[in-house]
Amino acid sequence: MEKLINDFSFGLFFWQILLFVGLLLLLRKFAWKPILEAVNNREEGIKNALESAEAAKKEMQNLQADNERILNEARAERDSMLKEARELKESMITDAKSEAQAEADKIVAQAQATIESEKKAAITELKNQVAGISVEIAEKMVRKELADKDKQLELVDSMLGDVTLN
Repeated sequence: MEKLINDFSFGLFFWQILLFVGLLLLLRKFAWKPILEAVNNREEGIKNALESAEAAKKEMQNLQADNERILNEARAERDSMLKEARELKESMITDAKSEAQAEADKIVAQAQATIESEKKAAITELKNQVAGISVEIAEKMVRKELADKDKQLELVDSMLGDVTLN
């Protein structure tokens, strides 16, 4: 260090200071300004990117809220549609049961009417058969009794007696 102090020259020092200041001015104009601008631009870009990320985060939260709302609305609509479908099913089943019951009642009433008409027809036919059989029996009895002439006269007398009494 002693050598430096002994060999010190003000002229050289002045020129060194002058070159150093000139170098600083050149660096400031051509190097530091672009570097600082690049750093500032980078800082601004990072700041904008953070703001964009924050805005995107808020937008994502809004979208999630909208999606949740839409999902809840869709669930509510699905539930209401299912409820409507169940009610419609119950209504259709009730209507079908009532129609089936009405049809069954109608068929039973028709069957009863048919049975009644067939019963009347059977009774009429039975009466006709009984009347026919009665006539046959009476005819056979009358033939048997009228085979004899004395019995014929007795029958005529009894009939005439019944007619005059009435």
